[in-house]
Amino acid sequence: MQHFPDARSVVRALAPDEPVILNRPHAAARAARFFVEKFPGKSLYAVKANPSPDLVQILWDNGVTHYDVASIAEVRMVRETLPEATLCFMHPVKSPGAIREAYFKHGVKTFSLDSSEELLKIVEATRGEDGEYATDLRLCVRLRVSSEHAALSLASKFGCDLTEAPALLQETRQYADWLGVCFHVGSQAMSPFAYVQALDRTRAAIAEASVVIDMIDVGGGFPSVYPGMEPPPLEDYFKIIHQHFYALPVAYNAELWCEPGRALCAEYSSLVVKVEKRRGEELYINDGAYGALFDAAHVDWKFPVRALEDDLIKPEMDFAFYGPTCDDADYMPGPFALPEDIQAGDYIEIGMLGAYGAAMKTDFNGFGAAERIIVTDEPMASLYDGSRVRPEADNVVNLR
Repeated sequence: MQHFPDARSVVRALAPDEPVILNRPHAAARAARFFVEKFPGKSLYAVKANPSPDLVQILWDNGVTHYDVASIAEVRMVRETLPEATLCFMHPVKSPGAIREAYFKHGVKTFSLDSSEELLKIVEATRGEDGEYATDLRLCVRLRVSSEHAALSLASKFGCDLTEAPALLQETRQYADWLGVCFHVGSQAMSPFAYVQALDRTRAAIAEASVVIDMIDVGGGFPSVYPGMEPPPLEDYFKIIHQHFYALPVAYNAELWCEPGRALCAEYSSLVVKVEKRRGEELYINDGAYGALFDAAHVDWKFPVRALEDDLIKPEMDFAFYGPTCDDADYMPGPFALPEDIQAGDYIEIGMLGAYGAAMKTDFNGFGAAERIIVTDEPMASLYDGSRVRPEADNVVNLR
């Protein structure tokens, strides 16, 4: 993989006709060390956010030992890349074959579930050839919680209701060597209080079930920083989670887990695109809704942008983007602020695409190619470089 100082040097040296993904290993390493050192428990990387073997290796090298895998393909990839890592199959709905392979071939012991049906599926799939049930299962019951503080909701597809949770915890305890409760407050949770509400529901479920709980997994949702989305410091999230975890009716040696995805990898990648055409306030670029900019098109996500030309001198104005495919849905409304004199042939860097963006590129319409290059400059925004200053007054989320 080629190395360059920054995006401008890439454009000057290569003048690429296709998109280029710029990876920053130092940014991912810094994020990993932050979670390993500051989160008051164990941090599992949510592999779906960016299933790059290179990234997974960087996180391992910087102290992340546990990985939240959501498919058998992710199980295989992480196991091949990191033979000693602990893999946790946290998708609540899995095929029997995937469970069987994960358990018997890849040594996965930890599984998530949100129904009796899934519990029995896990129990049957992990039975030995002698018909004996597994005695080393580590099972996590997923509870449905609110996503009201998150930019993207994850409240409707998975998780058992609070009314169902006590009975499911009691049933799962019969098969589990080690029992946990997990939840997900939604992606890009903009307030630490998202976890307070979820932990309060967890407390109610455990109290009614009256079973021994060995682990609480607060899931993902830890935010990164994007235009218009400036979260409070992650330390505030960690502090309030820690306080409420210790008030739960769990075993004295119970573990606290989290599953950061976006927060670990958003700063890892950016994207260089070329302007193919300008039509008024619309720029036609060579990546889009079916590539790394899926979120910009489909959930109106705002990403930071900057022009990479030295001869653009006019003030910025707002633009929308069209991607390269023949589909009208390949449209990103933005707005994206760029110099008013930008034109066809110019290049743009789009930042903070390490989470989901770089992982969601497709080959639709033949536009999937993208070279990957390592750069050594800082990401376009960061929670970890010391540049963000806490406001002096914040009566909503200041928890210190």
